[in-house]
Amino acid sequence: MNKKLLTLTAIFVLGLGSMLKAQDAHFSQFYANPIYLNPAFAGTSKCPRVSLNYRNQYPVLSIYQTYSATYDQYVESLNGGLAIMLMQDEAGDGAFATTDVAVAYSYHLKASRKFTVLAGFQAGYRQINLNWNSFTFPDQIDPYFGFVRESSEVPPGNNTAGVVDLSAGLIGYTEKFYFGVAASHLTSPDVGFFVQDKLPTKIAAHAGLIIPLGRKRLYTDLQNYLLPNVVYQNQGPYNQLTSNISFARGDISGGLGYRVSSFNPDAIVILLGYAPIEGQWGVGYSYDFTVSGLNNDLGGAHEISLNYRLPCRTVRKKTKAINCPKF
Repeated sequence: MNKKLLTLTAIFVLGLGSMLKAQDAHFSQFYANPIYLNPAFAGTSKCPRVSLNYRNQYPVLSIYQTYSATYDQYVESLNGGLAIMLMQDEAGDGAFATTDVAVAYSYHLKASRKFTVLAGFQAGYRQINLNWNSFTFPDQIDPYFGFVRESSEVPPGNNTAGVVDLSAGLIGYTEKFYFGVAASHLTSPDVGFFVQDKLPTKIAAHAGLIIPLGRKRLYTDLQNYLLPNVVYQNQGPYNQLTSNISFARGDISGGLGYRVSSFNPDAIVILLGYAPIEGQWGVGYSYDFTVSGLNNDLGGAHEISLNYRLPCRTVRKKTKAINCPKF
């Protein structure tokens, strides 16, 4: 099964290179990986924050895996946040790998007593590696013995491509709602090996509400709430809409989501989380149950997130923490 899929991958990449457009990886737990969603999120947690994410899509074949690590913190002297992000996306069981390294800055503007605006900018470097020896091609197939022949396909002159990548984003929020928009790959860099392959600009729009449950209490003491949110993404000819609603009671949270793509329904997402109210860490798990034409035969997708807030450094000048949305 792996060889058949790699064969199809090679046919699309090499034979239809002028039609195929590169696409970004996506996360079902988008708010557990905030900088990847929108660079304006940098520094929204007053204390330094580490976010780790892992996604395994179609685990039966183990051919799509994504790893992400982010560090961000608020810097008083800059009146904003700084972040650094590392991400590795592997397709075809490592045959096609994309590595991103990026730094982001977000300016925090308190527009009024209740409303805050964040403006973020991100600059990074994207490197794409092609493991030519992992590909198989139709002319290698012997009708009796399988893949035993040598292929006549000519490898590219260079198996590595690297480009500078720029992104920007805006966020506005109060204690009860939040919304934002981000644009990634602003210059549409060329990531092709054989023909020009411009990476389409990706637009992501997101919004959500915080709905307290039960008796009214201070926001910082809120333990029970509903959190509906939605993310819409467009990249080239492809559109994707993900909506979900989460419920949190004390340390435990859970929810359901639904994702639909341009051409068909994609998946139902099951979300689970644990984050001690007085603690500095949180862990999340999600499972994508595929409802597209593939059904769930390939195992859907598993995703794990881990967030940890480091202790805040003591500063001489008293600063007030920004009341960020609780994702």
